[in-house]
Amino acid sequence: MDEKGLNRGRVLLAVALAQFTVTMVMSIVNVALPAIRSGLGFAPDQLSWVINAYSLVFGGLLLLGGRAADLYGRRRLLVLGALVFAAASLGGTLAQDPTQLILARVVQGLGAAALAPAALAVLTTTQRAGKERARALGVYAAVSAVGGAIGVLAGGLLAEYGGWRWVMFVNVPLALAVAWLAMRYVPAGAAVGTRRLDVLGGVLGTAGIGLLVLGIVRTNQNAWTSATTLATLGGAAVLLFAFALVEIRPSTTDPLVRFSLLARRGIGGANLFLLLVCAGQFAGFYFVSLYLQQVLTLSPVATGAAFLPFCAGMIAGSALSTRLLAPFGAKALLVPGALVAAAGFGWFGLISPTGTFLTDILGPSLVAGFGIGVCFVPPTGTATEGLPPHEAGMASALLNSARQIGGALGLAVLVTVQVQHTDSALRAGTPAKEAMTDGYGLGLGLAGAVLAAAALVAAVVLPQRSRPAAPGRAAGAADTALTEVPQ
Repeated sequence: MDEKGLNRGRVLLAVALAQFTVTMVMSIVNVALPAIRSGLGFAPDQLSWVINAYSLVFGGLLLLGGRAADLYGRRRLLVLGALVFAAASLGGTLAQDPTQLILARVVQGLGAAALAPAALAVLTTTQRAGKERARALGVYAAVSAVGGAIGVLAGGLLAEYGGWRWVMFVNVPLALAVAWLAMRYVPAGAAVGTRRLDVLGGVLGTAGIGLLVLGIVRTNQNAWTSATTLATLGGAAVLLFAFALVEIRPSTTDPLVRFSLLARRGIGGANLFLLLVCAGQFAGFYFVSLYLQQVLTLSPVATGAAFLPFCAGMIAGSALSTRLLAPFGAKALLVPGALVAAAGFGWFGLISPTGTFLTDILGPSLVAGFGIGVCFVPPTGTATEGLPPHEAGMASALLNSARQIGGALGLAVLVTVQVQHTDSALRAGTPAKEAMTDGYGLGLGLAGAVLAAAALVAAVVLPQRSRPAAPGRAAGAADTALTEVPQ
């Protein structure tokens, strides 16, 4: 497909639908978790693996998927990822026990790891630099922001009126639509088939991250100082150190991560900021969903509807952030945005066992949602800015890795703290509803603290605005209306 025949609007539709699908699937199962637990016989401390199985594989293999898109063609990876994702979703629909569902979620993560970085790389290399690309990045970021909230609403409707299996099946037509749009409208792009994919780095990075989260999650059964926990976390440290050595060795001509990218304050700071934001947001979604169903005893549909204010706040925050990014710059938006989100989750931490939607959910949902919405738009441009086309997949994968790894780690750590706190309260004789509320409130308050840390990162690490880009900047760089000084 040549430049004249390129329909950028349809390309953007394919990219937006791909990103919507991979972010929605993170949260659509949240509302269905109680139904999944009863339907397949999950133990309470195993239930978070329905989420973690997806996000771990997704986050761990994103770097491999992003580099594969650079080397073998972005459209090819986009279509392949969508088809694998659709097949895994169908497998999850037919699951008969916890193992089968977790395996389906693992394969979903594998498909998403090819789909997501290829989609963002397609966007940054097909949309014209300047206002057109800035608007496209705004659409992409907005879809990322609202996909999770819409997933909760859709999950509630499907779980109540169709059963939890529909929560998995709905992803099938979405992924197939992405594959069709990609085949029809996305240009094939140039593949660099003579270069080698860094499979060793991908295996080491994924295994290291997986062991890290596994070690944290299993502290429910094994103390932090136990031999099992120390061995698991030590193994994770060794694997991640080996990953870093593989990536920097001279013989690795095409590393998954060029660490000099992360040394730039704009790129490294944007990735760290988004990691912390997603760590707080994903855990917050999890706790609020369970509080609504297990403490306030709302139905799945009512629980999904209760997330509408959060969704509205995110849409409003994303729209405002897109509009104000050009005149004010990323840093001026991210610091107050993260602080507003932190305040919203801190407010959530005050939930009561006798609470209601109006007194405990509506206000903090609007505040937290608005802050999260503001936080999602600026990092997308900042973390892919000023790079040549052949590294678009790498930068896109880094950004998506920060999002998914942050979500997985945040969920693992905060759920572990919440479960231990709730169990301690139950052993002390606290009534079940009060014990659950105390645990969820603690988790939500800690999510607010993580978002406050994100605000600190934005204030300290991200560079100030600099002069606009000079004319004739390299084509294919993910320019926005603002640029940063290379670090």
